Amino acid sequence: MVSELPDLIEQHFPVNDRRSVAGHSMGGHGALVVALRNPDRYSSVSAFSPICNPVNSPWGQKAFINYLGADRELWKAYDACELLNQVSEVVPTLVDQGSEDTFLHEQLKPEALRKAVEDAGYSMTIRMQEGYDHSYYFITTFIEDHIRFHSEWVL
Repeated sequence: MVSELPDLIEQHFPVNDRRSVAGHSMGGHGALVVALRNPDRYSSVSAFSPICNPVNSPWGQKAFINYLGADRELWKAYDACELLNQVSEVVPTLVDQGSEDTFLHEQLKPEALRKAVEDAGYSMTIRMQEGYDHSYYFITTFIEDHIRFHSEWVL
């Protein structure tokens, strides 16, 4: 995501060096982490229903144990909430979350992201979309907003 994919795209398509990244759920978590860790490589980031605080989420803990081992200190380098304590450069960010997402409080933890943003003084737009869940319908309803958001930063 940080080097190989952009290099491949830049070799085969007429693009510039302004990049954006977006994702859903675990991919939303990945998009946030990649942008926060590489603010010089990304002009904007957006996420739908991201796993915001995986060091405190059952899904995140399971993934981290399998990929990184049991050392929880290593996990912090891949958690958006933890990374917000360390960043000095702001990447414009849009996060959409559905209020009826069954994974909202146990897995996704947007309240932790909101608090981390506030504590760090980081500028980020976090929107709670009433009545929406974790579905493809949620994404298709708001994808135009995300495309417009990214177009402000990359065009």
